[in-house]
Amino acid sequence: MKKEMTSADVAALAFELSSGDTSIIDAKIAKIYQPADDEIRINLFVYNKGRDNLVIEAGKRAHMSQHLRPSPKLPQSFPMMLRKHIMAGRITFVKQYDFDRILEIGIVRGGVDTVLVIELFSPGNIVLLDSERKIILPMKPVTFKGRRVRSGEVYQYPEAQISPVDAGVEDLQEVFSGSDADVVRTIATRFNLGGVLAEEVCARSGVNKAEPTKDVGPEAIGSIITSLKDVFTPLLSGDLKPCVVKKDVKGEMQPFDVQPFELAIYKDNEKSPFPTFNAALDEFFGKKAAESVQEQVTAVKKEKVNVFERRLQKQEDAIKKFTKDAEKHTLVAESIYANYVEIEQIVGVLLQARDKGYSWDEIRSIIKKAKESVPAAKWIVSIDSAAGNIVLDLDGTKATVDIKLTVPQNAQIYYDKAKKLTKKKDGALKAIEDTKLAMQKKEKKASGRRKVSTKKYWYERFRWFTSSDGFLVVAGRDADTNEEIVKKYMEKRDIVFHTQVPGAPITVIKTMGKEVPEQTLQETAQFVVSYSSVWKSGQFSGDCYWIKPEQVSKTPESGEFLKKGSFVIRGERTYFRDVEVGAAVALELEGNTRVIGGPLSAVSKSGQHVVEVVPGKFNQNDIAKKIYKIYVDKLGEPNFVKQIASPDKIAMMLPPGESDIKVQ
Repeated sequence: MKKEMTSADVAALAFELSSGDTSIIDAKIAKIYQPADDEIRINLFVYNKGRDNLVIEAGKRAHMSQHLRPSPKLPQSFPMMLRKHIMAGRITFVKQYDFDRILEIGIVRGGVDTVLVIELFSPGNIVLLDSERKIILPMKPVTFKGRRVRSGEVYQYPEAQISPVDAGVEDLQEVFSGSDADVVRTIATRFNLGGVLAEEVCARSGVNKAEPTKDVGPEAIGSIITSLKDVFTPLLSGDLKPCVVKKDVKGEMQPFDVQPFELAIYKDNEKSPFPTFNAALDEFFGKKAAESVQEQVTAVKKEKVNVFERRLQKQEDAIKKFTKDAEKHTLVAESIYANYVEIEQIVGVLLQARDKGYSWDEIRSIIKKAKESVPAAKWIVSIDSAAGNIVLDLDGTKATVDIKLTVPQNAQIYYDKAKKLTKKKDGALKAIEDTKLAMQKKEKKASGRRKVSTKKYWYERFRWFTSSDGFLVVAGRDADTNEEIVKKYMEKRDIVFHTQVPGAPITVIKTMGKEVPEQTLQETAQFVVSYSSVWKSGQFSGDCYWIKPEQVSKTPESGEFLKKGSFVIRGERTYFRDVEVGAAVALELEGNTRVIGGPLSAVSKSGQHVVEVVPGKFNQNDIAKKIYKIYVDKLGEPNFVKQIASPDKIAMMLPPGESDIKVQ
């Protein structure tokens, strides 16, 4: 599988990021994060598009991404320093350096120019330069032979390779004459192509890729030059056809390469086309990176779930060992007492020999000779002269006896060991009871959360949410429900919200006669804008206003006609300008058990397992299924989740149009 981007990939990426609908020129830089050691994520506000994310993994990849790793809870120093220099800056250019795996992004902030250099060759780096190309900040300060990447140094590029786009016959002849490798390896390494594109050049030229370069004639060199030009024509013309290439792995088609244009060597492979190369890169690199994080999260969750089972198993294993060892020590003690007389005689003989001046080596020699004639001598397995101990074989039971102690004292040592182990066993038994009790408490807590409230409320037929301050906000879903809210549920003491764009719901704050705080007004404004056609059109902000109920009328101006669900608004309006869209769904698990939706701040106040959504590419049903899967994975209770937050119920809480999940 492809591990990193090639020079051709970088060229295609630079082309997309600097031109056309995929351009990020003039984009404004927001916050910067470092979710992994070699990776940063730059949050951008792209003109006429809204928020997006540029993901850069040094030595591997760079692309706009929808598949984001979670941000660390504590920000690292490198992204914080980058924020200091380029946050709120504007991107002025994106370009590739000399057909190398180096991407440069120009930034201006407050009249100060900087350049972010992204090294996508191994081991890779991300370096911020000033206008004189001095290094302000490197991600990884390193020193190579003849090249220092450290703050204050003038940035030096790595040794240049020959560009395959500009290569001529003389360049190829010079390289081939000085190479000891075959054709494909020489093209791959000396022209900065990589193995795949080198194979493609050989295939198109008809030259044997395994032929030694020194044997390649002028005609073959000409064919290679022609093939080089042919391969890179899509890059030069901008006529890209991005795709992810797949192959069969154990009966399953899996991605193994991503390319900005079609390759002849992949003509028989299955391919997934993409509208942009950025999208293809995100599918190939970004999705896998995000999935690896999800796998780690899932593993951690499983780890937490199984903690009691593992603890219980360890405690039970410990009890078995304590019991076995205690029985073994008791058996040794009993064997010592059973052979009291013989052991006393053996110890006595050894002590006498020591008193007569025999060395331990002499005693070992005497015992060895006596084993044939003296039965007791056969009991001695070994002697530890340093400790003054002997190991005896007492009818298959080995006992270590200290000759300085009496027989009862030696037996007592083993009885004490057995007693100590028995106490440990009793402690482990008590620990098992504690573990089982903790498991029961956890199961009881879990079972308590599984209770489903079936109570229904009148407002659940409409769009609704409860504000952070506890006010009920209801809105119509269509023309019929707009009419119903105005005629049946709107009261004089309520506050009415609406937008001037078509397809906006009539929205009512049920005040119950209380003063409405600013937070509730702001949340309702966001709700009205987000659940209107503003979201559906892919915009990221819109205007709305609030009025009093008496300003809403079904009586049209003379000569005009009002269609069903429409109203005339008369009088002054209080506007909320440029309100940012935003929505979230969550689960209520205490009291009412249901899925809720609305502004993030309101949903977060009363719900758990909050999932924030933004305008995106998935329709309501698809995004609802994705959120449903998240809840099933988090709670581990599919039946419970299905009852309170089925995909259909989640879809009812989502804004109209297409959405995506915002990764925190």
